[in-house]
Amino acid sequence: MNAVIAAVGIMLILSLSRVHVVIALIIGALAGGLVGGLGIEGTLKAFNGGLGGGATVALSYALLGAFAVAIAKSGLAHALADRALGMIERQGHANGGKVKWLLVGLMLAVAVSSQNILPIHIAFIPLLVPPLLYVLTRLRIDRRLIACVITFGLITPYMFLPVGFGNIFLNEILLANVARAGVDVSGVNVTHAMAIPAAGMLAGLLLAVFVSYRKKRDYDLARIEQVEQVSVQYNPLTLLVAGLAIAAAFIVQLWLDSMIIGAMVGFLIFSLSGIVRWKDTDDLFTEGMKMMAMIGFIMIAASGFADVMKATGEVKSLVETSAQWINHSKGIGALLMLLVGLLVTMGIGSSFSTVPILAAIFVPLCVQLGFDPLATVCIVGTAGALGDAGSPASDSTLGPTSGLNVDGQHHHIWDTVVPTFIHYNLPLLAFGWLAAMTL
Repeated sequence: MNAVIAAVGIMLILSLSRVHVVIALIIGALAGGLVGGLGIEGTLKAFNGGLGGGATVALSYALLGAFAVAIAKSGLAHALADRALGMIERQGHANGGKVKWLLVGLMLAVAVSSQNILPIHIAFIPLLVPPLLYVLTRLRIDRRLIACVITFGLITPYMFLPVGFGNIFLNEILLANVARAGVDVSGVNVTHAMAIPAAGMLAGLLLAVFVSYRKKRDYDLARIEQVEQVSVQYNPLTLLVAGLAIAAAFIVQLWLDSMIIGAMVGFLIFSLSGIVRWKDTDDLFTEGMKMMAMIGFIMIAASGFADVMKATGEVKSLVETSAQWINHSKGIGALLMLLVGLLVTMGIGSSFSTVPILAAIFVPLCVQLGFDPLATVCIVGTAGALGDAGSPASDSTLGPTSGLNVDGQHHHIWDTVVPTFIHYNLPLLAFGWLAAMTL
């Protein structure tokens, strides 16, 4: 049994059995380490050594949680929610459909923009989504739909558009690693190479929006009111300060490439302006950190899990074993490479970290099977992107959950991970294989 298959398989089975993801990651890492021959001490050493890799993101989320609570105090997001509720109450249920599509379109536009126009990635989710939960619930919108919309916006732009995070993934990681493995990519249009897989993502989004989750779903309004203030006093001054704080946080984040400093600057602006009273900062900070605590711990545990998998050395072994099964068949080869990419990325939780691992083995294999440079780039890029959606440890699924589960009515595995796996990984697998065979 390959250690990577054992670790990821056990982690996924436990997660689907409603064992908490942190516990599932720890048990999966221990199993993978033991199967990989690290022993208990070696496994724990690798796991503990990897924990620090997730600490930065976890702290970023804690500070973003505090910043999100401060924004809620200002009433900015609630002003938007009140406007939406006013439209519903003035024009009745007939207008509810319009508001629903406006909200869905807003979520999609902001998620897409967070990857290129304003590359803040998942930082917008705890700021935008929680204050709109009351409106989403009044409209009886299925939160699984919102999770699919946000995840689409977090993944598709970077795997298709060479701007912002897409420039990093497509040019600095994908093309660079394919070239480093010995293939001339000077004539490859990376957008052309990833167009068909991106179309698979779009097909999954349309299926989620218009088929799977188009029906209404009921949530408990009282539970939202307990954690998210529905009635907040606001005025032009508080809204102006909130706008300045958000702008300052985003500018600082882009300037210093640090969500931590950006969120801290935004929070300080609220404190200095008096919207958040100085004596209330401790309680507010604690409230925000509690809101994001689960996501932070999952990210820390996921980082340790990924380091155990790398320490076993069996990621390379898995790829090489798959190569032996291909038997010179391009169709079987493309499918196996995509499946291995899916398995590895679901365990590591990051497409950006997976591509360098896969490219070193997949590129020579693609050359041996007769794939041209364009198809090779497509295979490696799709294999790396597969698993980002649908992984319990990916920030593309943890991000939506952090915003949609503040009242405890959105399960990370069954309401985010499983829907995004079905609607994105399966179409991406099919469209990626089709692209590999036709490019």
